[in-house]
Amino acid sequence: MRLRFLVALAGLGPAFSTPAFSQSQDDAVAMVTGALHGYIQPAYQAFATAADELHKQIGTLCQDPSAKTLEAARAGFDEAVQAWAGIELVHFGPVTQDNRLERIFFWPDRRSIGLKQVQGILATEDASATSLDTLVQKSVAVQGFGALEFSLFGTGSENLAEQAGFRCDYSRTVAANLDEIAGKLSAGWNDGEGIARLWTEPGPDNPLYRSGEESLSDLIDIAIHGLELVRDVRINGFLAELSDEDQPKQALFWRSWQTIPAIRSNLRSIGGLLDAARIEEHLPEDNSWIAGSIRFELANADRALAALGDEPIADILADPERRAKLDYVRIVTSGLSDLIGRQLSGEFGLTAGFSSLDGD
Repeated sequence: MRLRFLVALAGLGPAFSTPAFSQSQDDAVAMVTGALHGYIQPAYQAFATAADELHKQIGTLCQDPSAKTLEAARAGFDEAVQAWAGIELVHFGPVTQDNRLERIFFWPDRRSIGLKQVQGILATEDASATSLDTLVQKSVAVQGFGALEFSLFGTGSENLAEQAGFRCDYSRTVAANLDEIAGKLSAGWNDGEGIARLWTEPGPDNPLYRSGEESLSDLIDIAIHGLELVRDVRINGFLAELSDEDQPKQALFWRSWQTIPAIRSNLRSIGGLLDAARIEEHLPEDNSWIAGSIRFELANADRALAALGDEPIADILADPERRAKLDYVRIVTSGLSDLIGRQLSGEFGLTAGFSSLDGD
């Protein structure tokens, strides 16, 4: 395990340590292979397709600025955000290389450092930000969805419907960067000699995965730490507890009204992964209820989020009835953390290691 720990520190391997797997290696590999082919590869391809379409739509906006082309570019942004949220929780593999995760979406930006950098680029019309070669050398905060959201939805963005100019050129370059990264991520997961092979062919000569238990631990880790991210960082970042005040401007994608759709896609991705892995087929018969309970609770959370729509998060928080649904989702994710992190992991002989969110 020492080698695997060192690889993890380099950003290439998992952040999860496990004891012996209680079932066969074939079971573990079957679940991982199902998740790979049934969810991960298609989801990365969907993100690549959405990013490419967004790049094209912003290119059209820059060539022919109008209310219609601006609306299309904004819709393309929404679709790309939701496609990314559908695969974002996979925190290993090609996304760990070249700061890709942060370059796609630098968040949270609690001190608005990234926002100030984007505003500075727009105010000074920094020409180096309109060339892909030089943009990628800048701060990760000015390269991805956060920067693009402010460009398309932030103060002054309405002018994009009348004239292209620097703001549109910058937006197009950021979209080109997302398009390029998304393509590399999809290609990386479809490379027959890359992470897909290493993950699904564990063995003594594999530099990342020596056994099926190590491969399976990464799959379960996506769900465990994904739930932590959604609840502890995403929702708790703006939804107050007790006497504190809500902070809608601390919510992800609050300008584009994509807060709820993004969180919804995050949670749906957990169900998609576990369904593709067909976990219920590998659980002991007397404990197969665990899979059904996970699916049931995820469906409850999805219904609650769906009822909120894609309105501004400030409006949702101002409505006590709708705000209560968000609080309910927070409670559901806590229950899911127990179901997956303790009961499902225990059935597979896995024990969750340190949290990817606490830095231990």
